[in-house]
Amino acid sequence: MKVTFRVPRFDAATDFTAKYQIYHVEVTPYTTILDALNIIKEEQDSTLAFRRGSQSGIDGSCGMMVNGRNRLASTTRVMGLNATEIALAPLPGFPVIRDLVVDFDSFFAKDAVMLPYLVTDIAKPEDGKERLQSPKDANRIALAATCNQCGCCTSACPVHWSNGEYYGPSALTRAYRFVEDSRDTAIKARLEIVGSETGVWRCHTIFNCSECPKAIPNGENIQALKRKIMLNKIGLGRIEVKVARTEATV
Repeated sequence: MKVTFRVPRFDAATDFTAKYQIYHVEVTPYTTILDALNIIKEEQDSTLAFRRGSQSGIDGSCGMMVNGRNRLASTTRVMGLNATEIALAPLPGFPVIRDLVVDFDSFFAKDAVMLPYLVTDIAKPEDGKERLQSPKDANRIALAATCNQCGCCTSACPVHWSNGEYYGPSALTRAYRFVEDSRDTAIKARLEIVGSETGVWRCHTIFNCSECPKAIPNGENIQALKRKIMLNKIGLGRIEVKVARTEATV
């Protein structure tokens, strides 16, 4: 089956607007969008720019818009779209560097503000083993922990489009993952971060962000953080340890 791909060509260093180029690729039931892009780059046009990594949706580098929806190119099968024409575009809401590649510097800077690592004042087990969690506690963060930072959720957020200071769904889900971690004791520090002017209260509950390639309920996570903040304000919640806030330019 031959499929037509419409791909924007743009170089921020030289172009003012994008031009679109047409490519034709023979696909099978197993061909993914990333496979098709690799074929184009290797056999038709070596100048085409896009990101790729694990080719199995693990690293999140291949996020892009496919026929009007944010998807991972490596896990989206071409024939599964039931279309003979595929329109590709870079993730909206981010500055485009070239073709399908966007600038993620601000995105990663916002993630760094969330203290994206385990913080605890609980003594390390004397036997030298890892800090254990019950299956129930592990399940509470299981989905959030699978986030591969592809940026699809943040790119889909209308608030992010109009407010570059907003942390965005991906960074807030990262905070949620550690706030809900039973081994972490920096809850209060993180809630102060996400409860700021550029945090959860900027969310308009549109829930575009919950249409995630990894099925992470980002919108629900943000609402859960709002509830956590309110409970913390009235003194309910687990014991926390103070942590110096990470500063980042966003």
